[in-house]
Amino acid sequence: MSSAELSVFIRAIGVHTPERKLTNAELSKMVDTSDEWIKTRSGIGERRIAGPGENPSDMGAKAAAKALERASLTPTDVDLLIVATMTPDVPFPSTACLLQAKLGLRRDIPCFDVSAACSGFVYALQVAKDMMRSGAYRRALVVGAEKLSSVVDWSDRTTCVLFGDGAGAVLLETTSEKNVGLLGNLLGADGNNAELLHCVGGGSAAPATADSLRDGKHFLRMNGKEVFRHAVRVMAESCERVLSKCDVKSEQVAWFIPHQANIRILEAVASQLNVGMDRFPSNLERYGNTSAASIPLALEEAWTDGKIKHGDLVLIVAFGAGLTWGATLLRWHEPTR
Repeated sequence: MSSAELSVFIRAIGVHTPERKLTNAELSKMVDTSDEWIKTRSGIGERRIAGPGENPSDMGAKAAAKALERASLTPTDVDLLIVATMTPDVPFPSTACLLQAKLGLRRDIPCFDVSAACSGFVYALQVAKDMMRSGAYRRALVVGAEKLSSVVDWSDRTTCVLFGDGAGAVLLETTSEKNVGLLGNLLGADGNNAELLHCVGGGSAAPATADSLRDGKHFLRMNGKEVFRHAVRVMAESCERVLSKCDVKSEQVAWFIPHQANIRILEAVASQLNVGMDRFPSNLERYGNTSAASIPLALEEAWTDGKIKHGDLVLIVAFGAGLTWGATLLRWHEPTR
């Protein structure tokens, strides 16, 4: 069979979140905020916070191990590893290489990171799909892992209330079966608006110094109003374009799994698509915004809750710093529990 005829589907999925929960009530003792203020503006009630020795590679390895366990496979069965993260363990080597060692993957496989912030998981899915359809790789792990608590300014109430830590992983596999798995993708970016959501310190353009640390340049900064406006527009447009590309109507989609950024963004996107919120599963109340980990976390929860079933059309969509965005339409191929 020609490699161009291969389909790529999600065989198994796994997640991991830190044990520590940081509630809105606790945050109200740290900054000038309240449970009502946070929930009204974001829908978030609590978030998970990783410990000092709990890094993205650690959380990602646990999520990936769970996916392999569900598929009754071992680390040696994996041919490719891609990690989506905006909070890598270290500037280099890649978090993927660190995760490779911790999980015990083979040494003759490619392992690398994708940096597209909250859109990272969707970006990594398309990269993995295209590499796998070449015929060179049969099974791939795509992992979204984030420790956003390490880049949040805990004195800034406009951002610190939004983010949390966690990881999710999917095991992708090729099949000769038609019209299953990842059906269509769309990715985009607009670097002209990079300053709307960024971290200016710590890179080669502005290396970490005593002054940069004092000035908080290594913290995440966001223009919330503008990010909201752009996110709603491009997420809705991305959904519409992918559906058109695949010749699918929105009413045929069983579930929309959006990046879990803010409940008001999700409501606005659903409204623009004329889709009820009952088809937009959300775990924001318990996890907050976990960036590249948010879609696999929400996808796994919707599946384990029995919402997503074999044959369902599922549309995932994300928006993040860059600015970046992406959407993927897939037909759910029931994975191993």
